[in-house]
Amino acid sequence: MTTTRIPVSTSSPYEVVIGTGVLGELAGLIGPQAQRVGIVVPTSLAVTGEEIRSDLEEQGYTAVVLEVPDGEDQKTPAVAEFAWSALGQSGFTRTDALVGVGGGATTDLAGFIAGTWLRGVRIIQVPTTLLAMVDAAVGGKAGINVEEGKNLVGVIHEPAGVLCDLSALETLPRHDLVAGLAEVVKCGFIADPEILDIIESDPHACTEWDSPQLRDIIERSIAVKAAVVADDLYERIGSDLGREVLNYGHTFGHAIEKVESFRWRHGAAVSVGMMYVAELARLAGRLDDEQVERHRTVLTSLGLPTTYASGRWEGLLSAMRLDKKTRGDMLRFVILDAVGRPSILEGPDPALLVAAYAEVSA
Repeated sequence: MTTTRIPVSTSSPYEVVIGTGVLGELAGLIGPQAQRVGIVVPTSLAVTGEEIRSDLEEQGYTAVVLEVPDGEDQKTPAVAEFAWSALGQSGFTRTDALVGVGGGATTDLAGFIAGTWLRGVRIIQVPTTLLAMVDAAVGGKAGINVEEGKNLVGVIHEPAGVLCDLSALETLPRHDLVAGLAEVVKCGFIADPEILDIIESDPHACTEWDSPQLRDIIERSIAVKAAVVADDLYERIGSDLGREVLNYGHTFGHAIEKVESFRWRHGAAVSVGMMYVAELARLAGRLDDEQVERHRTVLTSLGLPTTYASGRWEGLLSAMRLDKKTRGDMLRFVILDAVGRPSILEGPDPALLVAAYAEVSA
């Protein structure tokens, strides 16, 4: 299988490397200055972490595995404090490096630890899930959750490189692969309609880990994110949409995750979130019925959810008011005026918000 390299042309440029066997490039990304390497890995991938540690030891590095809980349970201040203590006890300096190996929660945590230890050390991301490959590991955003909401404490700390070994998808549970496709669909709606065309022509193939269709939409999604973050790395607050476009479906999706105490997969929540903002845009007179229905058919064809339980509105609204895109007391949603034409809906009428919720209520 050939290797694809997608440049992320920020002020500290790096590449996202996509293929099989790409872990062979890890040592080169760590660089000659590092003496110590910390491998942040969830419990479910402990064996993989040990294999990487052993390989790095053979190449002359002092490597230590920082094993953390699985899933969102690792994205807490307590786990971050554990990692900082481990780095301090191991004598990590500014020239040493971290490697994040795992899904989106792990790449978020590893990036946060790297960005906050000694005000920033080198990080290489090795995403092992579809979600992490197309979204979490690329772009430098890293954060942890607090009781009040998801990713409310964080940094932007760019990696030295991202290594996407597609063979990791072979053993990825199907529901996790399908959930990751929500971020792919998002990229199709906001920037690259060809992604939607590929899915509509053969949705089943897009859920097969080794299909050329899946690889194509993975690469296209990474290219969308690379272009957006190169233009607006820090999501500047202003009139331009910029990096905020990547939050399509996330305001309502993050609220679902919060209300569900993070028991929902991120991709599943974002899928419902996209359906919600499509309905919201329709009710606001910004998106036509046909494009709203296209959201529903594309998402359901992949096995993604488009509805959420009724009777949860107050909790969802409270969670959305703490969303990172909220400005003061004004809710702010990324919506579409058409496929490939994202825009902002700021301070919508509360009646519209409730009506859109009714449209996606199971």
